[in-house]
Amino acid sequence: MGSHDYRARYLSNHTHYSPTDPDARIAVKPGKPRNLVYISNLSVDTANHVITNIQADHADKKDSRYLQSIVENTCNRLGKYGVNVENFLADTGFSSGENYKRLEEMDLRAYIPAHGQYEGGRDGFTFERDKDRWKCPNNRYLTFKKVKPDAKGNYFRHYRTCRSDCKNCPLKQQCIGKQHECQLRVTIYKDYYDRAIKRVKSSFGKRMKYLRQSTVEPVFGSLINFYAMNKVNTRGIDLAHKCMLMAAIAYNLKKYMKYSPRIINLMKGTVKASLNQFHEGVLSVFLVIANHLFPFLKKQQNCLLTDL
Repeated sequence: MGSHDYRARYLSNHTHYSPTDPDARIAVKPGKPRNLVYISNLSVDTANHVITNIQADHADKKDSRYLQSIVENTCNRLGKYGVNVENFLADTGFSSGENYKRLEEMDLRAYIPAHGQYEGGRDGFTFERDKDRWKCPNNRYLTFKKVKPDAKGNYFRHYRTCRSDCKNCPLKQQCIGKQHECQLRVTIYKDYYDRAIKRVKSSFGKRMKYLRQSTVEPVFGSLINFYAMNKVNTRGIDLAHKCMLMAAIAYNLKKYMKYSPRIINLMKGTVKASLNQFHEGVLSVFLVIANHLFPFLKKQQNCLLTDL
């Protein structure tokens, strides 16, 4: 059901579920139809566009809730082969204070643009860190009161002025309107946000943004259009995860078979012959798995044989 349909607003995970696939969730995306789906999260290296991690997750949560599991799985897998991750690139959907803090604890430089709902202060207000207070444009101070969560469970530091400070203020109408005092709330992860925003706005951070767009998005498009990931014909999140793993294996094998001839041409004839036999063995094993377990991957056999 498209977003233009007035009935779409009544479709949610509170009112609908799939009796045949309870793990599926209704994804609510602006401008997109509401369907029972899974989310596919993957990580790709920027050098050769090889998929280093892929996983199936529930679609009723934000992307930022799955970032830490993606990073930990990727670092653990690459760490077994002596590969250390230094930079991590992601879009705005993965932005959150908890993620920035966790990535810094893992000694990773995160290039993730801050979300538009980030609350780190107001224009014209100056923060005095030593006294933990904010200075307004009329030289009045907003002192710290308490730490309080909002309705979504996000914690903020609340600051407020006295009524006498704002009573005769010439900027009262445009600052607080009909309120009696000026109030300000700031996320408890403000320092992590500030460092992340500074990295993103740097010249290197701008290059990282274009690098991410040219790396991850084409891989998603290839999996959806050429590796049968547009629709998963299985039930349960575990089987959906297996389908995504098989699609990633097929994608990486195809890239490996395109990349290896460049190395083979530099080797001697005996080494070349042994590597060709190895390629044929890997391909035959993969085709047996595809024929017996995942029939939808049969379409890729002609492409793989052609690449050989």
